[in-house]
Amino acid sequence: MTGRTRTRFDRVRASVGIAQLALQQIEDDLSADDVDGPELAAILRELQKDVDVPGGLFPALAQLVTAAARRAEQIEPDRDGDASCPLHGAAALLTDNAGQRLNWAARSLDPQGDPE
Repeated sequence: MTGRTRTRFDRVRASVGIAQLALQQIEDDLSADDVDGPELAAILRELQKDVDVPGGLFPALAQLVTAAARRAEQIEPDRDGDASCPLHGAAALLTDNAGQRLNWAARSLDPQGDPE
C-alpha cells in the first residue's frame, strides 16, 4: 500500500471502530429491561427513517455501499459489473428489504406510531 492509501485505510478502520462503538450503545439501549413496544418501534423507525433521505442508519449504509459500487464501476476490469453489481444489489437490499422489514416490525409494535 502506498502512504496515501495506507492513511485512507487507517481513517476507514478508525471510522468503522467508531461506528461499532455507536452500534454497541444502540444494542445496549435495545437490551434495556424497560424498553416497551412503542419505544422499540420509535428506535426502529429512527434506524430506518425515510429511504429517500439518508437520515437513518440503513439509508446511510446503503449510500456508503452505493458510493463503493460507483467507484467499482470506474475501476473494475472490462467494466463487466462483477464488482459493482453485487454492491448495488447490497445497497438495494439495505433499503428495500431490510428497511422495509424494520418498518413492518415498527408498525406491528406500535400501529399508531408516527413514522415521521
